[in-house]
Amino acid sequence: MGHLDHAALGWLTPALSYAMACTGAALGLRCTVRALAATERARRNWLLTAASAIGTGIWTMHFVAMLGFRVHGTDIRYDVPLTLMSLLVAMIVVCAGVFAVGYGRHRGRALLLGELTTGLGVAGMHYLGMAAVRLHGDVSYDPTRVGLSVLIAVAAATAALWAALDISSPFAVTGASLIMGAAVSSMHYTGMSAVSVRVTPSGAALPGATAMQFVFPLAVGLGSYLFLTAAFVALSPTAGEQDATVSARRPAGSSAR
Repeated sequence: MGHLDHAALGWLTPALSYAMACTGAALGLRCTVRALAATERARRNWLLTAASAIGTGIWTMHFVAMLGFRVHGTDIRYDVPLTLMSLLVAMIVVCAGVFAVGYGRHRGRALLLGELTTGLGVAGMHYLGMAAVRLHGDVSYDPTRVGLSVLIAVAAATAALWAALDISSPFAVTGASLIMGAAVSSMHYTGMSAVSVRVTPSGAALPGATAMQFVFPLAVGLGSYLFLTAAFVALSPTAGEQDATVSARRPAGSSAR
């Protein structure tokens, strides 16, 4: 069996990946809170922004953490189409879960559907991303730890969607995002602990791109997207602020019709 190192760069990749997961969660939760206070087109747009922020944060967390993944005795490459597909899966399933909560008429049923959809989708993103790994050898998984990682993913989704429905203050959202970031990171490293590699030494060139050639630039690009989304959310007025602005502009002594 090949020796696996999940933090070859020290604490840099675990800390940075956790920060990305928390950032995506915080933005997604704030956007969801805005969506639940909006109607029609505005609600849809906020939910789409929430889903893209959470999905991007989770995907970026996974591949930033993978920058520290090493297997002694073999190089590692990433299949580009599968890696991009894992990002697409993260976006779609989180979108489905968020929309289930945003438009569900029955709260309990909407939460259950959203939790399962999002949790299973996050796990699917992780293992699809792992399927994109190319190395000299065979990769196998411990079924018990895989199952545990899926349960953690569902728990993370449950915490996030519950927070979106029941938490509105920025401080509470921050606390919920820290918890969700920890849950997503735990899911990743639990899933990685299930990995075993039997190395087959070879001098043949591996197909695909290195992490620095493909994953790192893409992760930086998505990190920039999260920053811009944060600026957008921070600068967009809330419904209460919009009402206050309208009231301030209304001439003294007039009344709304």
